[in-house]
Amino acid sequence: MLKSMTGFGRAEQAVGDKTFQVDIKSLNGKQFELQLKLPGFLKPFEFSIRKLISEKLGRGSLDCTISLKQTGNAKPVSINTDLAKAYYRALADLSNELQLDPSNILSTLVKLPEVITPTGETLTDAEWLEFQKVILSAIEDLDAHRLNEGASLEEDLLLRIGNILRHQDEVVKLEPLRQVKIREGIKKLLEEHVGKENYDANRLEQELIYYIEKIDITEEQVRLKNHCDYFRSILRETDEGKGKKLSFILQEIGREINTTGSKAYDSTIQQCVVLMKDELEKAKEQVLNVL
Repeated sequence: MLKSMTGFGRAEQAVGDKTFQVDIKSLNGKQFELQLKLPGFLKPFEFSIRKLISEKLGRGSLDCTISLKQTGNAKPVSINTDLAKAYYRALADLSNELQLDPSNILSTLVKLPEVITPTGETLTDAEWLEFQKVILSAIEDLDAHRLNEGASLEEDLLLRIGNILRHQDEVVKLEPLRQVKIREGIKKLLEEHVGKENYDANRLEQELIYYIEKIDITEEQVRLKNHCDYFRSILRETDEGKGKKLSFILQEIGREINTTGSKAYDSTIQQCVVLMKDELEKAKEQVLNVL
């Protein structure tokens, strides 16, 4: 089963007298990148939170927002006046520019991030352990979305590889006819320009055998089929983190398709090669989203 790098997870849970909401959004990325937004009193736990998410989610470009929805007890708060003033100046300028009533700016200010924060607020060791469960719950929700997306990716990739093999079967059928066409084409050219009686038929046969062996595509077709079979076997594996491996296999598939095209010297086979390349590019686009 494949797992996509794209997904969304959310969890909401009470920890002590606080209620937290954790939202995690994931997009495809070559490495692990995390944009983390969290309340100021959770800053001491930022490294641990990043480590937890990294260990569980692996690759991807992630955006995690942790919000304190409510707190059960009334506790002293502090107002960051410098930050509030900076917000106020920006909002006042915007109000003047848009000719809006500035009387409601204060109600907006108190809702902005870090303007009002609980004094001395932090998590106890027991609350931290409980809070980790909220993050893990959001990660599980995200993983469920990733698996659903992965199922669609797997179905599409199997379709693309199946189409490549179908076009390859056409190439295999056309290969004997291609050799006959090449042989007859060379003989016809010699007869027209040299004359049928003026060349050595035995020498010509030797040269034809050498030339046809040089442009033979049997090995490419065998390797292409093996790569496609290997690709499908990797899809069946239960291990996670198969995206890079699948991408490498697609590169090898592309190499055999390109070599087939360069040796073909046949318009019908070239058409099959173009169709295989089209399917390959679609597969490559999908693999970019595979974890």
